[in-house]
Amino acid sequence: MQHRIVVLGAGYTGAIAAGRLARRLHREDVAITLVNAEPDFIERVRMHQLAAGQDLRPRPFSEMFAGTGVTLKLAKVTGVDVDRKTVAVVDASGPGEPETEELAYDTLVYALGSGWNDQGVPGVAEHAHQIAGRPGALRLRERLARLDAGESVVVVGGGLTGLEAATEIAEARPDLDVALAARGELGDWLSAKGRRHLRKVCDKLGITVHEHASVTGVEADRVTTADGGTIPAAATVWTTGFAVHPLARATTLDVTDTGQILVDGTMRSVSHPDVYAIGDAALAMGPGDKPLRMSCASGTPMAWQAADAIAARLTGGKLPSVTIRYFNQCISLGRKEGLIQYVTADDRAVRAALTGRLAAAYKELICKGAAWGVANPMLGLPTRRRHVVRQPARADAPLRTAA
Repeated sequence: MQHRIVVLGAGYTGAIAAGRLARRLHREDVAITLVNAEPDFIERVRMHQLAAGQDLRPRPFSEMFAGTGVTLKLAKVTGVDVDRKTVAVVDASGPGEPETEELAYDTLVYALGSGWNDQGVPGVAEHAHQIAGRPGALRLRERLARLDAGESVVVVGGGLTGLEAATEIAEARPDLDVALAARGELGDWLSAKGRRHLRKVCDKLGITVHEHASVTGVEADRVTTADGGTIPAAATVWTTGFAVHPLARATTLDVTDTGQILVDGTMRSVSHPDVYAIGDAALAMGPGDKPLRMSCASGTPMAWQAADAIAARLTGGKLPSVTIRYFNQCISLGRKEGLIQYVTADDRAVRAALTGRLAAAYKELICKGAAWGVANPMLGLPTRRRHVVRQPARADAPLRTAA
């Protein structure tokens, strides 16, 4: 009898987890199904590039997972019943009336990720653009293409996504008046060196920075701030954070107030041992007992951890005991500039930072490496001893029941 593993979502974390599971459990008594609504892998960390007019390389899942044993299911997930151990999906593979189907699982990997968060601010849903996914980035791309020279673009949010969006747009469209509205000081979480470089790049690109500007409303041609001021905006880009997929909140899983699934150190649900959650969908603790932040830097090792733990529990191997930590924050500032801010294990900036073209090349290498890891699921397995899970001596050895 096959052990059915269903992975929901094929972003970085879901796709990496599915590929790693295929590598760890390449055997006839395991069936791995990867469910995703789109047929191609989307490099979410490049959505600001797509919005700014750059074309991204197509990465079809059918090619990535060919020969791996992973079954691709093009469908939208509409419900999860963790008590009956089933997933409801609507077929998204082609034209015609969509069909609803129910998938049963023995082990579930929940990697549905997150989308944009309008923070409940009036006018955002109606007038602002977002780059949390490909459809939003393409809509912004179309809007920017229609703007005339001298028109204004306001990026709301001074975090990593906002910085990358503002600098990418300003570099690609120097004829536009690009502004960045940040709730605090520009790059206030960075080191002194990092802040100086960030300000230097913004000045060089002609970006107007509005610091301590809490945006309280968005209209078709402006944004309003808490102090009663307004900033002209022919296009507004909203980058103030992400909201997790709402499905988990509708289940009996233990979740946080924001809908993230509570997991242990192996990314296993604290309430349902046959469910694992990874990436933005999960709340996992890192060094200093601090929650891991929503990011690719967190999601990739979470996917490794979950896949290794599942394989270990099914084959009687050693459970992974790696503490997920941070090393740096990689920020692209257009195609020619970058900033690599080195951080402590719990993600606090230290004095050291890499800047300029070398930092831009470093960030590009990180992005390419992440995509390569997804595109080569049977080759991209790190060989560090601490990630190795013992396999049974025989490929046809029986699977153990997860404990």
